[in-house]
Amino acid sequence: MADKKQKKEDTAKKTAKPKGKKQEAKIEASKESRLKIPIRLFDYYKAESISYLMKTFGYKNIMQTPKLSKIVVNMGVGAAVSDPKILEEAVKALEAITGQKASIRKAKKAISNFKLREGVNIGCMVTLRKEKMFEFMDRLLNVALPRVRDFRGLSDKSFDGRGNYTLGIKEQIIFPEINVDKITRVMGMDITFVTTAKSDNEAYELLKSFGMPFVKKEIKTA
Repeated sequence: MADKKQKKEDTAKKTAKPKGKKQEAKIEASKESRLKIPIRLFDYYKAESISYLMKTFGYKNIMQTPKLSKIVVNMGVGAAVSDPKILEEAVKALEAITGQKASIRKAKKAISNFKLREGVNIGCMVTLRKEKMFEFMDRLLNVALPRVRDFRGLSDKSFDGRGNYTLGIKEQIIFPEINVDKITRVMGMDITFVTTAKSDNEAYELLKSFGMPFVKKEIKTA
């Protein structure tokens, strides 16, 4: 009997099909989903921001509430025209800050005054969505912005009229992912928050509910 069981196990091992790449990927994905860390800012949006926006603007349906759709981080490196190594450093910094591979942006037009030719690499950008978007915004608001020198709040005049807000940062060293000892040049970046809001006022209240530190408006008294 023992010999028969052993033979059955041997034949089962021989006839068993090897796991393909797709099956292995599914197993790894299931393991990652079990170990998934909750996104703090997204949970706060569902628990607090939605109810706040519905009360503020009188929405009747929860689907009317504006939401954050994506965050675009862009670094323009004009000096890369003469020194391509500067762009390589900018790409490494952007990938370290966002945790996502950056795409190289090329010049669309040739400008002789700036010695710029069409098709030359002059910048890099990253588009963040879903979990990475909320995780980056959490680090930006709670870790990076408090490290800005003489920080007095963000301007509320940088909306584009369609519910999107752009924030300019002068130094990439405010992010703790950047090692100050290894950088050779201080570079800035533009961070654009793209929302589904129909007006700037709705976008303002949405970002404010996330904890965006806008400058408090001074009330003038007669």
